Parts: sequence; structure tokens; C-alpha cells
Amino acid sequence: MATASRTTKLDDDLTVSAIGFGAGALASGYGDVDDSESLATLNRCLDLGVTFIDTANVYGGGNNERLIAKLLADRRDEVTLATKFGIASNLADRAAGRRPVHGDAAYVRQCIDESLARLQTDVVDLYYMHRRDLTVPIEETVGAMAELVRAGKVRHIGLSEVTADELRAAVAVHPIAAVQSEWSIWSRDVERKVVPTAAELGVGFVPYPPAGPRLLDRNHPFGRGLVVAERLPPHHASVRRRRAASQPRGGRCGQVGCRGAACGTGAGRAGMAAVPRRGPRCGLGTDSRHPAGVTRRGEP
Repeated sequence: MATASRTTKLDDDLTVSAIGFGAGALASGYGDVDDSESLATLNRCLDLGVTFIDTANVYGGGNNERLIAKLLADRRDEVTLATKFGIASNLADRAAGRRPVHGDAAYVRQCIDESLARLQTDVVDLYYMHRRDLTVPIEETVGAMAELVRAGKVRHIGLSEVTADELRAAVAVHPIAAVQSEWSIWSRDVERKVVPTAAELGVGFVPYPPAGPRLLDRNHPFGRGLVVAERLPPHHASVRRRRAASQPRGGRCGQVGCRGAACGTGAGRAGMAAVPRRGPRCGLGTDSRHPAGVTRRGEP
């Protein structure tokens, strides 16, 4: 597992393992879970050099962060810990018309304190805005996150599922270590503008899940996996439409650096692959050295 032990430097002097583990796959929302097996999986990841562990306050209603706290109790110094805030409702809330995301400064401050308590740690290495709250200027959200860095509660900040213009606005407020968005064999719209913008600004990119949701799940045959991969919750589908609307329809984007590898999880979800802020140029095609065997370039 020499590949697993490689590291990648994102932006803002944040170095992570080239392969990351998306711990949301261990949350109850993805099926039956066993905490003892989940903890064994997390420990095995660290043993193999996969030290970039990603969770969120919404995974399992906070239980995923509580699970990771058990890992951190003995191995905190080995973990590059990422968690997120922003998705603030469940399906019932959305059906009732309540806002699914929040990004106001007070909410940001509330969420970090709650996450730190569940994780039983005093600092998060990478804190993501999970989804953009369109009712709040992104400058306010990122400004509040920057306050957390100054307070010592967060070391680096990141953004998830943002457009290129939102990324530019955020970088003007505070350095952004990474953007995390779906970039898989089924969802490639980020190639046209978001990834090139991240490369231009020197921001790292953390794609999930390279092979597509549930595609590798042994309980879902290939044909059924294709259906599940496109069965997105309403808030995720709206994010994809918003991202797609921000992409140029003409012209050719510059080539984008792309190194990393996919990491399978016990729940059949593909893991994360950290893309460095700068990397070798590569064309659009197949390459067995790249996650999912695909190299990337902006489409014409």
C-alpha cells in the first residue's frame, strides 16, 4: 500500500494523505453499521497511511463525529481531521419548506463548538462549508470561518460544492485550503470551470466519490448502481444545477493537474482523492494511474 502513504499538499500549507477516507460511509444513513467494525476500519486506514479522515456534523445526526472521537482518543496526532457544517435539516424539514442550509455567522460559531464537543478535540484541521446558503453572502460565512482560525478552533478552511465565482469571492476573504465537490465518472461538470479556477488560485481539490455513489457496493449489481448513482436528494440536485449553470458553454479550459487515487470503504462508497494545488498536466482519456482510470481536462 505504498500509494496510500503518499501525501499531497493542498493550499494554505495543508498537507494530507493522497487518499482520504470519507467517514460518512460509516453513518447509519448508508445502511446498517456496526461501531466496532467501523472503528476497526478507521484504525486500519491509519495503519495503511490513510490519515485524511473526513466527516460532517450531519452524518448520522452527529453520531459519526462521536464515532471518530473514539479514534482520536488514542491517535489524534496521526489524523488530519476534516468536518463540515451547513446542512441543517432533514427530509421532513425540506418537505415542510424549511431552509436546508444555513451559513450565517452565528450558526457557523454554534456548529464548530458542537462539533468540537462531539469529536472531543480542541481543533479541527480542515473545516468545510458543506453547502452554500444562498440567503447569506459568502463573504459573511467565510469571514466567520476565518474568525474560527484566529480563535484556534480551526486550522484551515474549505468549501464544498461551490461555483468558480463563489470560490473567487471566498479567497478574497481568507485563504481556502481546499474545495470538495463530487467529481466522478458520472459527475464531471466541475472540470469545465471550478477545477481550473481552483488550480489558478492555488486551491487544492478534494473529489468525491471517484467511482460514483454505491457503484462498488457488493449489494448493488452494476445496473442497479447506475440508477442509485443518479438518485440524488433535492438539495444535492439543486447544487449540481447551480454548478452546471456557472460553467461556460464554449471555449476550451486549460489542462488541470490531477493526482490521487480512490479508496473503497466498507459501505461500498468510493473514498476521496486529494488533488494538489499544482500538478502534472494531463489530457482527457484513460489512465490506470488515476482514480477511476480517468484523467481530466476541461471539455471543449
